[in-house]
This record gives sequence, structure tokens and C-alpha cells, in this order.
Amino acid sequence: MLTCLAWLGFLACLAGPARAELANFTPEERAYIRDLGPVTVCVDPDWPPFERLNARGQYEGVGADLFRLAAEVAGLRYRIVPTANWDESVAASKDGRCRLLAFLNQTPARDEWLLFTPPLFTDANVFITREEHFFIADPAELTGETIVFPSGTSMEERVRRDYPNLRILNSASEREALDMVSERKADMTLRSLVVAAYTIKKEGLFNLKIAGKLPGYDNALRIGVSKDMPRLRDILSKAVRTITPAEREEIVNRHVSINVETMTDYGLIGRIAAGFALIVAIVVAWNLRINKLYAELERRSRTDPLTGLANRTHLDAVLRQEADRAERYNRPFAVILFDVDLFKAVNDAHGHLVGDKVLKTLAEAAQATVRASDMVGRWGGEEFLVLCPETDAASALVLAERLRLAVRGERFETGTVQTVSLGVAAFAPGDCVDSLLIRADDALYKAKNAGRDRAMAA
Repeated sequence: MLTCLAWLGFLACLAGPARAELANFTPEERAYIRDLGPVTVCVDPDWPPFERLNARGQYEGVGADLFRLAAEVAGLRYRIVPTANWDESVAASKDGRCRLLAFLNQTPARDEWLLFTPPLFTDANVFITREEHFFIADPAELTGETIVFPSGTSMEERVRRDYPNLRILNSASEREALDMVSERKADMTLRSLVVAAYTIKKEGLFNLKIAGKLPGYDNALRIGVSKDMPRLRDILSKAVRTITPAEREEIVNRHVSINVETMTDYGLIGRIAAGFALIVAIVVAWNLRINKLYAELERRSRTDPLTGLANRTHLDAVLRQEADRAERYNRPFAVILFDVDLFKAVNDAHGHLVGDKVLKTLAEAAQATVRASDMVGRWGGEEFLVLCPETDAASALVLAERLRLAVRGERFETGTVQTVSLGVAAFAPGDCVDSLLIRADDALYKAKNAGRDRAMAA
């Protein structure tokens, strides 16, 4: 019992029936599973260490162990349907030959025929490049670069939508994608950190490196259930929630660890193990340091040094993404452009250092006023821009008015009341980024001409 507790935590030591009690299945759910019979399951046959079908056709990997654990808790009987590749597995899921996909990301396209459980496992996606490639702070700023994905992945779907500046190539497998980068047939790939580390180490692709992490692009790998089986999805969701972080960690370590062949010279094994442990410790420490430097470089590349808000470059990249999303999916989107009234007079009367403090205080007030879904940044000089996803013109005008009052009520270094004028524009059919900003700018100048300290819509 003590060994079990040390490795997996208390829940990992519980037998299947005891864990099922923790899932709190209803009598109706238990009866549903009992009467359901074996359910067909499709997997990715070549995605180690997450999942694969080995030479004997057995399902194995991180995802396989996690899925097996959830199925055991739920009391689910299942049958793996062998396929040649992931595309074939997806096709089998769509046409009903497979009722479950065991381990995949949820996407809008997959929502059309699948329901999803909570994540079985979460893992970061990272850019993999050759050693000489520079750090990637913002892929929206790349020009003429190629990125390769194994065919049919969710990351390809998202990158096609969010980064049309990148030219996408396809490969038949994870290994081929990394080979293409290694052989300069592609500039980069965006893959799971666990999969990339496993493959680079296993295949000896040591001319590759991690060149950045894309925020918001983590893998949240779930069980996908045919849309006509909502009760099964709910049962599996309860089962997934009983899996502990300790269990997930132990399963990952089991599949990504180094296997050492048995040797008769145990002294040599000990020396090799000690040397390897030292190398691993050095590499881990170095990677931690590099990751901190990368994080700091990324932060600086996106941040205005005076106010700490998003800078013009980062704002422009996110603005173009949101405008593209608004146009493609017909979603509401608005911007608020505002600047400090009579700011030149502040600099003339108090000096530029006081003027800088006014901008800092204003930035703090704006950041505290906007919603969590909004982004506020410094557009230039004393001018600021707020991006408001999923927001129509009327709601944006309400937010602009809140901003105006928040600034008016702030205590500034000058000791006087400071005001702002704001212009609001909402994305309309036929709009582009430039036309949206022009209308926001026009509204801002209408507010200025109307006496300042007010918000006006285009």
C-alpha cells in the first residue's frame, strides 16, 4: 500500500469497483453500460508515445493507458478497430464504424459529429525548428515560411485559420514531419512537447530544437463519442474525472523513459546510469534557464516597455486574427480607439517624465476596467486601442463609457482631472482591418470636435 501511495496517490490504489463508486454513477447509467455491449473504438495507429497499434495489433501508449483506465472505471467493454492511419480512423468515426475516438483534441469541425469528455491529458504544443532558426515569438510576423503537420491534425486546422501567412505542408506521420524539418524540407512544425521530445530522442534528431511555445494552443486530449450517444459521453466524463494527476504523471514517465538493455557488467551499467543522470540534470537545468529566457524574450516582444500593455506589433497581430475570425464565422467584433485629451499641454506644463506617469496611470485604469476577454494596448504615443471580441457596437460603446469614467475618476501625477476621448467601431460585412480602424479614428475625432471627454460610435 505504501508503494502505491508513493507512486500514484490514494485513488490509484483503489480497485475498479471502488473507483466506480467515486464516479457516482446513477443506477440508470450502470444499467445503460451493462446493456450496451462492446463499443467499437478507433485510435491513431502511429502516434507514439501517445498511442499506437504495435506489431501484434495491441493498443499501447500514454493515451491507451489513460483510456483503458477510464473504460475500466466506467465498466465499458470495447473493441479496437484497426486502421492504417489517422485519416482512416477519422473516416471510420464519421461513418459510424467506430463509436469512440480514444484520444484527440476537440475542434469546431469535430464537434459536428462528436461529443467530448473532459481532457484525459493536457500537453503544450511547441515549435520545432533546426538549431539555427531564431526564436519564434509571434508566428503572425513570419513571412514565406513553411510549417509541416501530419495529415488531419487539429493543429493544422487551427493554424490554417489563425495564421494564413504560413505555408502548410503535410506528412504521413509524426516522424516524417520532424524529418522534413531536419532535412530543411520545411522550416518548422508545431507538435506536442511530449511527442517531440520522445521522437527527437528516440530517432537521434539532435539538429532540432524547441523554438517557442504558442499560447492557447495546448493539446487537451479527450475521448470523442458519437453524437448519438450522449449518455455514454456523460458516463465516460465521470470516469475521466477520477483519474489523478499522479496517475497521469506515472503513465507518461512509463512511456517516455529510457529503456536500458540488460547487461552482465553491472558496474558498467551503474557508471553509465550515473553519467546519464548527470547529463540529464545538466540538460534539464539548461532547458529551464533557456525556457525562462524564451519567456522573457517573448514577453518583451509583445509588451510596451512604458505601460506594460500589449505593444503595437502584438495588437496588430491579434487585431488581424480577430478581424479574420469575425469575417469567417460572422461573429461580432468591435474596437475602441482612445487618446488623452490635451496631452501636449501636460508635457509642456509638467515635463515628459510626468507625462509618462500619466500614461502609466491611464494604462492601469484601462486594464482594470476592460473585461477578461478584451485586449487593451498602446497604439502609439498617447493613443490606445481596445480589442473587443464577441462584442457589438452598442456593448462596445457601453464599455467605452466605463473607460471614460474610470479615467476621469483616477488620481494623476498632475493633480488635475485627466480625460480621454474615445471612438468606437464594430466590424461590418466587407470590412477589413484598415477600414475598421479608419472608422474608429473618425469616431474619435468626432468626440474631440464635440468637446472631448466623451465616447462616440462610428
